[in-house]
Amino acid sequence: MLAAPFPFMPELARFYGIVIRMFVEAGEPHKRPHFHAYYAGEVAVYGLSPVELIAGALPRKQARLVEAWAELHEDELDVDWQRLQAGQLPAPIEPLK
Repeated sequence: MLAAPFPFMPELARFYGIVIRMFVEAGEPHKRPHFHAYYAGEVAVYGLSPVELIAGALPRKQARLVEAWAELHEDELDVDWQRLQAGQLPAPIEPLK
């Protein structure tokens, strides 16, 4: 189970000024698996399977980096989504280098 205090949106990765976070969907089990990407005050939400923008926006270069990273780590993102929904901490995911 999650240890208190648990961050509302744990960070999964950070690369090139982009921060990737995912949060618990408590009480909303039918919501599509997704993650949030933050860059310079901008926020975008990306769905999984397939990886696609579902809300918000990032500058084009950063959006392309996030999409490439997510496609490389889609299985790990899915596992982290399942872990969070089960009340477990997510595992960090390797950033782009």
